[in-house]
Amino acid sequence: MSITLIFATHNPGKVKEVKSLIPEPFEILSLKDAGIEISIPEPFHTLKENASAKSRTIFEKTGKNCFSEDTGLEVEALGGEPGVHTAHYAGEQATADENMHKLLTKLQGQTNRKARFRTVISLILEGKEYFFEGVCDGQIAFEKRGTEGFGYDPVFIPDGAGKTFAEMNLEEKNQCSHRKKAILKLIEFLKSVYCA
Repeated sequence: MSITLIFATHNPGKVKEVKSLIPEPFEILSLKDAGIEISIPEPFHTLKENASAKSRTIFEKTGKNCFSEDTGLEVEALGGEPGVHTAHYAGEQATADENMHKLLTKLQGQTNRKARFRTVISLILEGKEYFFEGVCDGQIAFEKRGTEGFGYDPVFIPDGAGKTFAEMNLEEKNQCSHRKKAILKLIEFLKSVYCA
């Protein structure tokens, strides 16, 4: 028996990452896979509220079990910026390169490069909402390195790794990824519900 969940995102990089982690009997559909074209705003001040808004929107529209996530890059020297504004740090239509450029510019001359990626997942199962969180601590590189991944991957070096997320393949990234940590908690919960 296959158990289908809609993942409320249009981001192909996130879909690929999540599908690589979720085992059978769970099947993940992106919004595109589910034929849902809407764009969901993220107007809130916390990752948790944004994640919740996305999954609630999809659940209200489809009535189907779904989950969403919101991820923020929190840089210590910038007081937690870009945080909830991670995706649009350099403006509403900003590209990943523009976002990274703004971040590196703001950190120029700064020796404290401590940062963390934090992911919050909102799951709506049979109408009830559950939350899961994953964190990956690391540093911001002085320049972009690598071509894999997406978003800020070329400037984020996870603790204990000598390279950025963008210099890793998906398997290596998944060893320490914030998203993986949150997804593993989600999987554990789903298994306790469906596979116990």
